Amino acid sequence: MSAARRPLSPAGAAPGRRRVLAALLGAPVLAAGGLTGCSEEQAAPTETGPIELSVFWYGGAKRAELTERVLRLYTDRNPRVGFRITWQGVDGYHDRLATQAAGGNVPDLIQLDDGMLAEYARREIVLDLSEYVADHRLDVRTLPPGLLRYGQVDGRTVGVAAGQTAAALVLNRTLLRRLGVPEPDAGISWPEYVAWARRVTRASDGRVAGTMDASGDYRAFWHWLRGRGGDLYRGRQLGFDAEALAEWFELWRDARSGRATPSAALVEQADSDVPARQLVVTGAAAASFAWSHQLPELQRLTDAELGLAVLPGPVAAQWARASMYWAGFHGTRHPAVVADVINFLTGNGEAGAVLGHDRGLNPSLAVRRYVEGTITEPAQKRAAAFGAALADRLGPAPGPPPQGHPRVRALLLEAAETVRSGAAGTWAAASRFMARAEAALAG
Repeated sequence: MSAARRPLSPAGAAPGRRRVLAALLGAPVLAAGGLTGCSEEQAAPTETGPIELSVFWYGGAKRAELTERVLRLYTDRNPRVGFRITWQGVDGYHDRLATQAAGGNVPDLIQLDDGMLAEYARREIVLDLSEYVADHRLDVRTLPPGLLRYGQVDGRTVGVAAGQTAAALVLNRTLLRRLGVPEPDAGISWPEYVAWARRVTRASDGRVAGTMDASGDYRAFWHWLRGRGGDLYRGRQLGFDAEALAEWFELWRDARSGRATPSAALVEQADSDVPARQLVVTGAAAASFAWSHQLPELQRLTDAELGLAVLPGPVAAQWARASMYWAGFHGTRHPAVVADVINFLTGNGEAGAVLGHDRGLNPSLAVRRYVEGTITEPAQKRAAAFGAALADRLGPAPGPPPQGHPRVRALLLEAAETVRSGAAGTWAAASRFMARAEAALAG
């Protein structure tokens, strides 16, 4: 879906803004270090005249509704600043953004994922926000340090997390209760998880597979590597060798032979990452791999109760991970205003209450505390509880993936499919992947 909205037009006046914390939903004033971007002293940028910023993000209709409401809140406080909005589903989003970048007409404010942040930073497509962070016009002091680091490329802050998420298992709790199979325990090993999935398949008499085949899922592979002391990347190079990848493929080959996973055709449909095709939604498997912040969207697609569980392996293999970022266009005519809008989206209490957990846990720890208890949607509450339970168990955060990461992701999926189809053995597929992936990172 793609939608272009009429501008959220400024009223034309230009009063100075004071984002007073006590005015936010009647909230009490917090001590220093409270909600970012809400201090009495901090005013909006002093540009004169009406300003219209173009904004572009990916997501569904619910995200569009919430984001538009928050941008209207900003305009209410800054009547001379309006927004021209465009949004669409994730399919084709980055292709469209790449076309805009090639033509030099990128929107002022964009949503990016970690697959594109480093590339857009090194190509100087996104705005360097470091000066606004340095003087706290963009106040990131209440972000977890690892989450802040995950928006830095070559020492520059080029994006601010729009939310925090984690790779997770999404479970069909209704199905598991009916089959009498307990949910997998936190901290189980990957072979134990495969054994659990086989148990699910047997309990359903083969009608439902235990798990999605994650052999081509970079999130699961990255977590598996970190649980063994490795990593997906070391700087701008791969952080693993062909032997490790072959072992990963062999884990899933054994899972397929034991009927822990469904048919290759079903797996390939789900590999598209389209929510409606996820096996936990279609009923083809009891567990899928997804981002924790996607739970509400997945839940809306099924009548079964869905829940979240940590991935197999050490919980500390997880880290404070940005679900996506807000970033500015390097060529914007209003960089200070863009930075201020990002500050509002990520550090304002009232904005956080409206956005909820659609993009994940609010990046600001202060805003998380402020909005605690205001979320009423059951699936959002489950996602928030999952994130809170992980908070004190996370490991150190790496930097965002290097330029070439989208190609590496695609190559991993392609290699996994060749093994699933029998077109290549695990070692041959792993070796070919290494050569092609290293070339993608070098280019």
